[in-house]
Amino acid sequence: MKIKTKEDRRDRIKHRLRKRIRGSEQRPRLTVYRSVAHIYVQVVDDMTGRTIASASSVEPSVKGTFAKQAKGGNVAGAQAVGKTIAQRLMEKGVKRIVFDRNGFLYHGRIKAVADAAREAGLEF
Repeated sequence: MKIKTKEDRRDRIKHRLRKRIRGSEQRPRLTVYRSVAHIYVQVVDDMTGRTIASASSVEPSVKGTFAKQAKGGNVAGAQAVGKTIAQRLMEKGVKRIVFDRNGFLYHGRIKAVADAAREAGLEF
C-alpha cells in the first residue's frame, strides 16, 4: 500500500495497531476519532462486535458540560468528552479498558481524552 495522503498513513498505522489491540468483555477497547471540528469516542467489545458506550462533542448533553472556551476542536472539549465517556462506563460497571488511538499520534486532543478518562477513574 503506497502512502499518498495523510489518511493512507493513518490507515497503515491503524492496521498495525489493531493487529495487537483487542477488546474483550472484561477489557473493552476505547477508540478515538478526531475530525477538524469534533471528537468522537466509543467503547467496543470486539468479541461480540457490540458498542458498549459512546460520547462525542456533537451530542447536546456533552456540549452542555463544555467550559466557556471549550469546543469539539480543542483540548478543553476533548477533556470534557474523555470525562463523559469515563462516567458512562463507570455507570455500566466497566473500569478497565484498552486504549486505541486509531492511527492518530498520541498528543494534543487524543492525549487529552486519555488523560481525562484516567483522571475520572478508568484504568489503562
